[in-house]
Amino acid sequence: MLQSDWETQGLTFGTGLRLDLRYDYINQNQLRSGTGRASWPAGHEQEIYTKSQHLNAALDYSWTPDWGLNLRVPFIDRDHSTFGEAGDGSDAGTSHSRKIGDIKIVGRYQGFLEAKNLGVLFGVKLPTGSSSETFSGGPIAGDRLDRALQAGSGTTDVITGIYYYGELVRDWSYFSDVTTQIPVNSHEDYRPGASLDFTAGIRYTGFQGLTPQIQITPRFAAKDKLNGDADADSGGTTVYLSPGLTVPVSKNVKIYGFVQLPIYQNLNGYQLAPKCIFSVGTRFEF
Repeated sequence: MLQSDWETQGLTFGTGLRLDLRYDYINQNQLRSGTGRASWPAGHEQEIYTKSQHLNAALDYSWTPDWGLNLRVPFIDRDHSTFGEAGDGSDAGTSHSRKIGDIKIVGRYQGFLEAKNLGVLFGVKLPTGSSSETFSGGPIAGDRLDRALQAGSGTTDVITGIYYYGELVRDWSYFSDVTTQIPVNSHEDYRPGASLDFTAGIRYTGFQGLTPQIQITPRFAAKDKLNGDADADSGGTTVYLSPGLTVPVSKNVKIYGFVQLPIYQNLNGYQLAPKCIFSVGTRFEF
């Protein structure tokens, strides 16, 4: 999972309040199966695209150098189009939804070492997002969207993690983290797959006025389950390489931008995937 700004993720030993606003653009328009591109097989739903715009607001507060809390609220604007399974357009549909997604509340503790650079994460994802959106156009208008296309999963998930960061040499620093997200229940016979995310990044602080960095983010996701059966077209392994820049606007305000490039994808079944993901944002300290 991309860490847009290290300090907002808890990678700091300062106290106080911080606000991070981040916009992600994800255009899933490339069909993939396994490690390569694919064509839709006969009798399979032929999705055309899923375009998602995410605006994440993260409010972070550290009341001591050891303890902190992060509240993340996503707003999702998503367009989707499918040609259906029949192949003749009789079960085609389009949708456009704008909804609040599932809110995450994650605490952290980093008092293990004197340097405060080793920490653990613990929190929950709440079922605040809508899971009842329907198609708005085409012959299947009014039918319910696939569960993976909903703004919320309807489930409560437990989030855990561990992170470590430090200095390499002068002007060079690094961080790494591992996080898991595991649903503890199902909703209307739907249970999203558990996920395991790794992140490792390095940045250079020797330039005045900008900080270049690069991150690599492997992700492993289990298959979703619907009515007790695994969804064959869900889950898999992805690895993104993400170069980016952070630029200070003032003492308390920074802006940043990243391009997330897939360097490895091994997807179960047939899934639409993006060619890249664009992320921009700004961070405020109070």
